[in-house]
Amino acid sequence: MKNKDFIDELSKSLSPERVNRAKKEAEKEILNIRLAQLRKHNLIKQSDVKSFSQSSISRIEARKDIKISTLLKYLDSIGMNVEIYAYPKGKRNKKIALLK
Repeated sequence: MKNKDFIDELSKSLSPERVNRAKKEAEKEILNIRLAQLRKHNLIKQSDVKSFSQSSISRIEARKDIKISTLLKYLDSIGMNVEIYAYPKGKRNKKIALLK
């Protein structure tokens, strides 16, 4: 709860543009953490991922931006499937499957 209060107070002192930039950067970092967590959850070492070298996996998991084709290949290599949905802004319950 303290962290949320701190973030709320900090957000009030920053411009909306800066808050949005910070949120986007945080989302990118969260993606990187989740990619590594997915791999580790499947008990796969970076060096054991098929189709990629260990250094490539390290770069993918640290990258701030990733191509969808690379993401698909990475996830396939660790035994994961992907679903991508599009939805009208503000209406998440009306999803349209783009890729399954």
